[in-house]
Amino acid sequence: MKIILLGAPGAGKGTVAKLLTEYDGSVQISTGDILRAAVKQGSELGTKAKDYMDRGDLVPDSLIMQIMEARLQEPDCQNGFILDGFPRTIPQAQELKELLIKLGIKMNFVANLDVPRDVILDRLTTRRTCSNSSCQEIYNVKSNPPAEGGKCKKCGSPVIQRADETEEAITNRLETYNNKTAPLIGFYEKEGLLKNFLSLSSKDTVEEIKKALKG
Repeated sequence: MKIILLGAPGAGKGTVAKLLTEYDGSVQISTGDILRAAVKQGSELGTKAKDYMDRGDLVPDSLIMQIMEARLQEPDCQNGFILDGFPRTIPQAQELKELLIKLGIKMNFVANLDVPRDVILDRLTTRRTCSNSSCQEIYNVKSNPPAEGGKCKKCGSPVIQRADETEEAITNRLETYNNKTAPLIGFYEKEGLLKNFLSLSSKDTVEEIKKALKG
């Protein structure tokens, strides 16, 4: 499969992408992951990206596209890939379109995970993350609570509520999404690639995406 996942923060893109990789061996690709990998490898592009990241600046689109081009040509992408949270803006979507044409890659579709705002707020404000930077296991105080005493079940470190997962921070993140990323829904609708999936349960969403792939 070759799909793009769209959706607001808390829509479950990461979980859905992970479950889809188990389905057919496609790889999950997020901008954060490819930037960190490029920096770790110490490639020329990675070194350039690190300069921006160290200064606390956003990595420019032109550099992200070069790193994305290199990533999509790696052998593990031959089986397929799931773009998780990329593109984020219309200019990125236009550049990605040109890149895919250049590489001769045809996408199956763009899956927009549609989740009501109250569900997103509930999901994110009840989310907790392991404080151990090399673990970062995610829990939910309602549906998947940590071990007794608020400890991680995997490594035993305390779990915390991230600063960007308070109600105020989430409201800001949703506003940013609506202003910058939500217009992508219209962009991909015009391209004839958009499919909407109500995403209340990651497992159900994955089953619906599988059906759409077969169809």
